[in-house]
Amino acid sequence: MLYGIFLAFASYAAFAVSDACVKFIDGTLSPYQTASIGAVLGLAAIPFMMKKGEGLSDAVRTNYPSMWIFRTVSSAAGAIGSVVAFTYLSMAEAFALIFLLPTFVTILSVIFLREQVGWRRWLAVFIGFLGVLVVLRPGFRELSIGHLGALFGGMSGAISIVIFRLMGPKEKRISLYTSGLVGPILIAGALAIPYLEWPSATQWVYLAGYGLLAAGANVLLLFAAQYAPASAIASPQYSQMLWAILFGYFIFDDVIDTPMLIGICLIVASGIFTFIREKERGLDTPPAVATTEPPALVKEE
Repeated sequence: MLYGIFLAFASYAAFAVSDACVKFIDGTLSPYQTASIGAVLGLAAIPFMMKKGEGLSDAVRTNYPSMWIFRTVSSAAGAIGSVVAFTYLSMAEAFALIFLLPTFVTILSVIFLREQVGWRRWLAVFIGFLGVLVVLRPGFRELSIGHLGALFGGMSGAISIVIFRLMGPKEKRISLYTSGLVGPILIAGALAIPYLEWPSATQWVYLAGYGLLAAGANVLLLFAAQYAPASAIASPQYSQMLWAILFGYFIFDDVIDTPMLIGICLIVASGIFTFIREKERGLDTPPAVATTEPPALVKEE
């Protein structure tokens, strides 16, 4: 199991570097174009996602067409939102808001899955939103489109998890993965047309890092799931916050003040507690917060 956890940490480090590449692009390309190209490069992971006997046609074959399409749309919004977040916010602040994902999962699970949620998980939801208020401090600091993008990223990831649970183990892993790429490729690609420009050599390097590192991180996460249960490799995703703080301090000259640090701690604590409670309830929660929508960790049949 330790090997699986090690792979999970490596995966989350790759995700963090992938998001740092978006920060390096710094809005010199439209977020639609960045998200679309990143998703195209994410196709590189498809051979690793297919089980023996599966073909490329399985990538777009689903037992749940309506939910599959819903995920493609939500993943497009999430990918664009995440790119916007990492463009306009510090990495730590972007991750803090995206890490509201477990809180959103709890709320959506009550609405759509009719899950029974006790007072402890509702307390975690309250603490998570309290952390957001501390980070954002509405009325005391200027809010930007980056904050909205980060919230879209977290909500999109939560929608994906709820859809995974609705689909159950009958949906093929490769189909779940590609449903998170088709939306950004088609929808973000279409939105990018008015803003298209040929990237420079440097921009191509960062785009390649963004898309290929995210693809590689997904593959590492898949291998990690073969050595450790999903619950064991979920919590290490918060190591991304450490990477975000280090990148921000040493590379991007980001500043984290005391209120923001307190808010980040509240959001992370809320998320970890939610994961622990879901583990106790026996729920499989796909870990990772990634710009290009990681796949569900589907149990091998």
